[in-house]
Amino acid sequence: MTRCVSLLLTALVAVTPGAAAQGEAGAEEEEAAPPAYHLRQGAIARSRIVALGRDLVVDGEAREDAVVLNGSIYLSGRVAGDVIVIGGDALLRAKARVDGDVFVLGGRLETAPGVAIGGRSIAYPDAVAVWISLMEGPSVGLPAHSAVVLGAKLALLAFWAFLILLLFAIGRRELVSTSESIRLEPFRNFLLGLTGVAAMVLTALFFSAFSGMLLGIPLLILVVVVALVLRFWGMVALFHALGEWLCRLFKLRRRPLPLIAASYGLIVLGVVKFLPWLGVWSWTAATFIGVGATLATKFGRREAWFKGA
Repeated sequence: MTRCVSLLLTALVAVTPGAAAQGEAGAEEEEAAPPAYHLRQGAIARSRIVALGRDLVVDGEAREDAVVLNGSIYLSGRVAGDVIVIGGDALLRAKARVDGDVFVLGGRLETAPGVAIGGRSIAYPDAVAVWISLMEGPSVGLPAHSAVVLGAKLALLAFWAFLILLLFAIGRRELVSTSESIRLEPFRNFLLGLTGVAAMVLTALFFSAFSGMLLGIPLLILVVVVALVLRFWGMVALFHALGEWLCRLFKLRRRPLPLIAASYGLIVLGVVKFLPWLGVWSWTAATFIGVGATLATKFGRREAWFKGA
Protein backbone atom coordinates (compact mmCIF):
# COMPACT_ATOMS: atom_id res chain seq x y z
CA MET A 1 0.00 0.00 0.00
CA THR A 2 1.41 3.34 -0.99
CA ARG A 3 2.29 6.27 1.23
CA CYS A 4 -0.83 8.27 0.43
CA VAL A 5 -3.16 5.43 1.44
CA SER A 6 -1.12 4.83 4.59
CA LEU A 7 -1.57 8.47 5.60
CA LEU A 8 -5.31 8.20 5.05
CA LEU A 9 -5.57 5.15 7.30
CA THR A 10 -3.40 6.77 9.98
CA ALA A 11 -5.74 9.76 10.19
CA LEU A 12 -8.96 7.80 9.74
CA VAL A 13 -10.70 9.62 12.55
CA ALA A 14 -9.60 13.03 11.29
CA VAL A 15 -11.91 15.37 9.47
CA THR A 16 -12.36 18.88 8.39
CA PRO A 17 -15.39 19.74 6.43
CA GLY A 18 -13.65 21.12 3.36
CA ALA A 19 -15.81 23.20 1.10
CA ALA A 20 -15.44 24.10 -2.51
CA ALA A 21 -15.50 27.78 -3.34
CA GLN A 22 -18.94 27.43 -4.83
CA GLY A 23 -22.25 28.07 -3.04
CA GLU A 24 -21.55 30.99 -0.78
CA ALA A 25 -18.98 32.46 -3.13
CA GLY A 26 -20.57 34.23 -6.08
CA ALA A 27 -19.28 34.89 -9.53
CA GLU A 28 -17.52 38.07 -8.44
CA GLU A 29 -15.46 36.06 -5.95
CA GLU A 30 -14.34 33.66 -8.65
CA GLU A 31 -13.08 36.57 -10.71
CA ALA A 32 -10.96 37.68 -7.75
CA ALA A 33 -9.25 34.30 -7.41
CA PRO A 34 -5.43 34.53 -7.53
CA PRO A 35 -3.45 33.34 -10.56
CA ALA A 36 -2.18 29.79 -10.79
CA TYR A 37 1.01 28.65 -9.11
CA HIS A 38 3.30 27.72 -12.01
CA LEU A 39 6.33 25.46 -11.65
CA ARG A 40 7.93 26.08 -15.03
CA GLN A 41 9.81 23.62 -17.19
CA GLY A 42 13.33 23.10 -15.88
CA ALA A 43 12.43 24.32 -12.37
CA ILE A 44 12.76 21.99 -9.36
CA ALA A 45 10.70 22.16 -6.16
CA ARG A 46 12.52 20.29 -3.41
CA SER A 47 9.77 20.56 -0.79
CA ARG A 48 6.03 19.89 -0.80
CA ILE A 49 3.92 22.21 -2.96
CA VAL A 50 0.58 23.35 -1.52
CA ALA A 51 -1.80 25.56 -3.55
CA LEU A 52 -4.82 27.01 -1.72
CA GLY A 53 -7.73 28.38 -3.71
CA ARG A 54 -5.88 28.46 -7.01
CA ASP A 55 -4.67 26.15 -9.75
CA LEU A 56 -1.29 24.49 -9.83
CA VAL A 57 0.61 24.06 -13.09
CA VAL A 58 3.59 21.71 -12.94
CA ASP A 59 5.78 21.68 -16.02
CA GLY A 60 8.97 21.13 -14.03
CA GLU A 61 9.87 18.63 -11.30
CA ALA A 62 8.38 18.46 -7.79
CA ARG A 63 10.42 16.16 -5.56
CA GLU A 64 7.75 15.95 -2.85
CA ASP A 65 3.94 15.86 -2.82
CA ALA A 66 1.73 18.27 -4.75
CA VAL A 67 -1.42 19.29 -2.84
CA VAL A 68 -4.19 21.50 -4.26
CA LEU A 69 -7.21 22.72 -2.29
CA ASN A 70 -10.08 24.28 -4.26
CA GLY A 71 -8.18 24.35 -7.51
CA SER A 72 -7.01 22.05 -10.28
CA ILE A 73 -3.61 20.67 -11.14
CA TYR A 74 -2.29 20.65 -14.68
CA LEU A 75 0.64 18.29 -14.82
CA SER A 76 3.00 17.79 -17.72
CA GLY A 77 6.17 17.39 -15.65
CA ARG A 78 7.02 15.07 -12.76
CA VAL A 79 5.81 14.73 -9.16
CA ALA A 80 8.03 12.40 -7.14
CA GLY A 81 5.46 12.07 -4.33
CA ASP A 82 1.67 11.97 -4.29
CA VAL A 83 -0.82 14.24 -6.03
CA ILE A 84 -3.77 15.21 -3.80
CA VAL A 85 -6.53 17.45 -5.15
CA ILE A 86 -9.56 18.46 -3.05
CA GLY A 87 -12.29 20.48 -4.74
CA GLY A 88 -10.80 20.47 -8.24
CA ASP A 89 -9.58 18.39 -11.16
CA ALA A 90 -6.34 16.58 -11.91
CA LEU A 91 -5.44 16.89 -15.59
CA LEU A 92 -2.38 14.83 -16.44
CA ARG A 93 -1.03 15.71 -19.85
CA ALA A 94 1.12 13.63 -22.17
CA LYS A 95 4.49 12.59 -20.65
CA ALA A 96 3.38 13.54 -17.13
CA ARG A 97 4.81 11.34 -14.38
CA VAL A 98 3.64 10.73 -10.82
CA ASP A 99 5.74 8.35 -8.74
CA GLY A 100 3.15 8.03 -5.97
CA ASP A 101 -0.65 8.05 -5.82
CA VAL A 102 -3.15 10.38 -7.47
CA PHE A 103 -6.09 11.18 -5.20
CA VAL A 104 -8.89 13.49 -6.38
CA LEU A 105 -11.78 14.45 -4.10
CA GLY A 106 -14.57 16.56 -5.56
CA GLY A 107 -13.29 16.63 -9.13
CA ARG A 108 -12.34 14.51 -12.11
CA LEU A 109 -9.12 12.77 -13.09
CA GLU A 110 -8.08 12.91 -16.73
CA THR A 111 -4.96 11.22 -18.09
CA ALA A 112 -3.57 11.63 -21.58
CA PRO A 113 -1.75 8.86 -23.47
CA GLY A 114 1.79 8.46 -22.22
CA VAL A 115 1.08 9.38 -18.57
CA ALA A 116 2.94 7.27 -15.98
CA ILE A 117 1.48 6.81 -12.46
CA GLY A 118 3.49 4.71 -10.03
CA GLY A 119 0.75 4.23 -7.42
CA ARG A 120 -3.02 4.14 -7.31
CA SER A 121 -5.42 6.52 -9.03
CA ILE A 122 -8.58 7.39 -7.07
CA ALA A 123 -11.22 10.00 -7.90
CA TYR A 124 -14.52 10.86 -6.18
CA PRO A 125 -16.11 13.64 -8.28
CA ASP A 126 -19.10 14.54 -6.06
CA ALA A 127 -17.80 13.94 -2.54
CA VAL A 128 -16.83 17.46 -1.48
CA ALA A 129 -20.29 18.98 -1.88
CA VAL A 130 -21.59 16.76 0.94
CA TRP A 131 -19.43 18.60 3.45
CA ILE A 132 -20.16 22.21 2.46
CA SER A 133 -22.89 22.61 5.08
CA LEU A 134 -20.51 21.39 7.80
CA MET A 135 -18.02 24.10 6.92
CA GLU A 136 -20.06 27.28 6.45
CA GLY A 137 -23.69 26.20 6.62
CA PRO A 138 -25.98 25.68 3.60
CA SER A 139 -25.78 28.60 1.19
CA VAL A 140 -28.00 27.23 -1.62
CA GLY A 141 -26.10 29.31 -4.16
CA LEU A 142 -26.82 32.69 -2.56
CA PRO A 143 -24.31 35.51 -3.05
CA ALA A 144 -21.99 36.35 -0.18
CA HIS A 145 -23.66 39.74 0.48
CA SER A 146 -27.23 38.40 0.75
CA ALA A 147 -29.10 38.94 4.01
CA VAL A 148 -29.55 35.19 4.54
CA VAL A 149 -25.82 34.46 4.25
CA LEU A 150 -24.82 37.43 6.42
CA GLY A 151 -27.36 36.43 9.06
CA ALA A 152 -26.10 32.84 9.02
CA LYS A 153 -22.52 34.05 9.50
CA LEU A 154 -23.51 36.18 12.49
CA ALA A 155 -25.35 33.23 14.01
CA LEU A 156 -22.30 31.00 13.51
CA LEU A 157 -20.05 33.56 15.18
CA ALA A 158 -22.42 33.69 18.15
CA PHE A 159 -22.27 29.90 18.31
CA TRP A 160 -18.45 29.99 18.31
CA ALA A 161 -18.52 32.51 21.15
CA PHE A 162 -20.71 30.13 23.15
CA LEU A 163 -18.30 27.26 22.41
CA ILE A 164 -15.36 29.31 23.66
CA LEU A 165 -17.10 29.80 27.00
CA LEU A 166 -18.16 26.16 27.23
CA LEU A 167 -14.89 24.48 26.26
CA PHE A 168 -12.69 26.76 28.36
CA ALA A 169 -14.95 26.03 31.33
CA ILE A 170 -14.44 22.27 31.01
CA GLY A 171 -10.94 21.95 29.55
CA ARG A 172 -8.88 25.12 29.78
CA ARG A 173 -5.52 23.40 30.29
CA GLU A 174 -6.04 20.95 27.42
CA LEU A 175 -7.17 23.71 25.07
CA VAL A 176 -4.06 25.74 25.83
CA SER A 177 -1.96 22.63 25.11
CA THR A 178 -3.62 22.22 21.72
CA SER A 179 -3.12 25.94 21.08
CA GLU A 180 0.59 25.55 21.79
CA SER A 181 0.82 22.83 19.14
CA ILE A 182 -0.81 25.21 16.66
CA ARG A 183 1.72 27.91 17.48
CA LEU A 184 4.74 25.62 17.18
CA GLU A 185 3.77 23.46 14.19
CA PRO A 186 1.01 25.11 12.12
CA PHE A 187 2.05 23.64 8.78
CA ARG A 188 2.38 20.10 10.11
CA ASN A 189 -1.05 20.37 11.70
CA PHE A 190 -2.46 21.77 8.47
CA LEU A 191 -1.24 18.74 6.51
CA LEU A 192 -2.57 16.34 9.14
CA GLY A 193 -5.97 18.02 8.96
CA LEU A 194 -5.86 18.03 5.17
CA THR A 195 -5.21 14.30 5.14
CA GLY A 196 -8.14 13.90 7.51
CA VAL A 197 -10.54 15.35 4.94
CA ALA A 198 -9.84 12.53 2.53
CA ALA A 199 -9.91 9.94 5.29
CA MET A 200 -13.26 11.15 6.55
CA VAL A 201 -14.93 11.22 3.17
CA LEU A 202 -13.57 7.79 2.29
CA THR A 203 -14.94 6.45 5.57
CA ALA A 204 -18.36 7.96 4.89
CA LEU A 205 -18.38 6.59 1.35
CA PHE A 206 -17.45 3.14 2.64
CA PHE A 207 -20.26 3.16 5.17
CA SER A 208 -22.83 4.28 2.61
CA ALA A 209 -21.66 1.98 -0.18
CA PHE A 210 -20.75 -1.26 1.56
CA SER A 211 -22.86 -1.31 4.72
CA GLY A 212 -26.56 -1.98 4.91
CA MET A 213 -28.94 0.79 5.91
CA LEU A 214 -29.40 -0.65 9.40
CA LEU A 215 -25.65 -0.50 10.11
CA GLY A 216 -24.49 2.17 7.70
CA ILE A 217 -26.67 5.07 8.87
CA PRO A 218 -25.68 4.87 12.59
CA LEU A 219 -22.01 4.57 11.64
CA LEU A 220 -22.30 7.54 9.29
CA ILE A 221 -23.91 9.60 12.06
CA LEU A 222 -21.08 8.60 14.40
CA VAL A 223 -18.49 9.74 11.84
CA VAL A 224 -20.20 13.12 11.46
CA VAL A 225 -20.37 13.60 15.25
CA VAL A 226 -16.66 12.81 15.60
CA ALA A 227 -15.93 15.24 12.77
CA LEU A 228 -17.81 18.05 14.45
CA VAL A 229 -16.21 17.44 17.85
CA LEU A 230 -12.74 17.55 16.28
CA ARG A 231 -13.55 20.78 14.50
CA PHE A 232 -15.14 22.49 17.51
CA TRP A 233 -12.19 21.75 19.77
CA GLY A 234 -9.58 22.61 17.14
CA MET A 235 -11.13 25.93 16.16
CA VAL A 236 -11.45 27.15 19.74
CA ALA A 237 -7.79 26.25 20.30
CA LEU A 238 -6.89 28.13 17.13
CA PHE A 239 -8.83 31.20 18.32
CA HIS A 240 -6.65 31.16 21.43
CA ALA A 241 -3.42 30.70 19.47
CA LEU A 242 -4.33 33.59 17.16
CA GLY A 243 -5.26 35.85 20.07
CA GLU A 244 -1.99 35.09 21.87
CA TRP A 245 -0.03 35.82 18.69
CA LEU A 246 -1.82 39.15 18.22
CA CYS A 247 -1.04 40.15 21.80
CA ARG A 248 2.66 39.40 21.24
CA LEU A 249 2.57 41.23 17.92
CA PHE A 250 1.20 44.41 19.50
CA LYS A 251 3.41 43.95 22.58
CA LEU A 252 0.71 44.20 25.21
CA ARG A 253 2.12 44.68 28.69
CA ARG A 254 0.03 42.00 30.30
CA ARG A 255 -0.58 38.56 28.91
CA PRO A 256 -4.36 38.19 28.53
CA LEU A 257 -6.34 35.45 30.19
CA PRO A 258 -6.87 32.43 27.89
CA LEU A 259 -10.56 33.20 27.52
CA ILE A 260 -9.81 36.81 26.53
CA ALA A 261 -7.12 35.71 24.05
CA ALA A 262 -9.54 33.28 22.41
CA SER A 263 -12.12 36.06 22.14
CA TYR A 264 -9.57 38.26 20.36
CA GLY A 265 -8.90 35.48 17.88
CA LEU A 266 -12.60 34.95 17.22
CA ILE A 267 -13.13 38.67 16.63
CA VAL A 268 -10.32 38.83 14.06
CA LEU A 269 -11.39 35.70 12.20
CA GLY A 270 -14.99 36.85 12.48
CA VAL A 271 -14.15 40.05 10.61
CA VAL A 272 -12.22 38.08 7.98
CA LYS A 273 -15.21 35.78 7.56
CA PHE A 274 -17.19 38.56 5.91
CA LEU A 275 -14.56 39.20 3.23
CA PRO A 276 -15.28 37.64 -0.20
CA TRP A 277 -13.14 34.62 -1.05
CA LEU A 278 -10.61 35.34 1.69
CA GLY A 279 -13.14 34.60 4.42
CA VAL A 280 -14.07 31.15 3.14
CA TRP A 281 -10.50 30.01 2.67
CA SER A 282 -9.12 31.55 5.83
CA TRP A 283 -11.67 29.57 7.82
CA THR A 284 -11.01 26.46 5.76
CA ALA A 285 -7.27 26.64 6.41
CA ALA A 286 -7.95 27.41 10.08
CA THR A 287 -10.13 24.31 10.30
CA PHE A 288 -7.39 22.13 8.82
CA ILE A 289 -4.86 23.46 11.33
CA GLY A 290 -7.22 23.11 14.30
CA VAL A 291 -8.26 19.56 13.48
CA GLY A 292 -4.65 18.54 12.87
CA ALA A 293 -3.58 19.96 16.22
CA THR A 294 -6.47 18.21 17.97
CA LEU A 295 -5.35 14.89 16.53
CA ALA A 296 -1.66 15.55 17.22
CA THR A 297 -2.30 16.36 20.89
CA LYS A 298 -5.27 14.04 21.48
CA PHE A 299 -7.46 16.94 22.60
CA GLY A 300 -4.54 18.50 24.44
CA ARG A 301 -3.75 15.47 26.59
CA ARG A 302 -0.48 14.72 24.78
CA GLU A 303 -1.11 10.99 24.92
CA ALA A 304 -0.86 8.29 22.28
CA TRP A 305 -4.17 7.42 20.60
CA PHE A 306 -3.49 3.72 20.99
CA LYS A 307 -1.71 1.88 23.78
CA GLY A 308 1.83 0.93 22.93
CA ALA A 309 2.07 3.63 20.22
